[in-house]
Amino acid sequence: MRAPIDVATRVSSQLSAFIDRLVNDPDREDPPTLQDVRAALHESGRATEVRMHPQERTSALAEIESHIEEYGGEALAIDFVTANASEGLSRIIETAMTDVRLPKNPTLGAVRHAMANGLTARLVGDGSIDPDADDTLLSEIDAIIRRFGKDAVAEFFVRLE
Repeated sequence: MRAPIDVATRVSSQLSAFIDRLVNDPDREDPPTLQDVRAALHESGRATEVRMHPQERTSALAEIESHIEEYGGEALAIDFVTANASEGLSRIIETAMTDVRLPKNPTLGAVRHAMANGLTARLVGDGSIDPDADDTLLSEIDAIIRRFGKDAVAEFFVRLE
């Protein structure tokens, strides 16, 4: 059973980063579940190279336990990774949100379409975006669209800093 997308908003940034490393581990054959994350957190405490501060690991263990209790141990871990756009893509999304030619709450698909039709070039011309980032930004939004769909509201992916 897949958890709803908004479940990632309930995950701490430390746990999300830990899960993201596990999800993107090239040596893994199967997508990790919450049980796998718990086992990896326990293992990280015994490993010689600890990736998390002991207090963060203890907190993450308590957090993963509560997620397992609520969603089950077989829930796919990727659903618990927060997705934020890079600074450049966040700037594009924010510009799209104020663009009168786009819907009031543009979707990822609408932002992607606007990017392909000159929005990115306009921001490069304004100096708001690095000229070399065009292909990277398109790849980034394509990856987010593959994961969440073209109809997801783009505003939810803006990185707040």
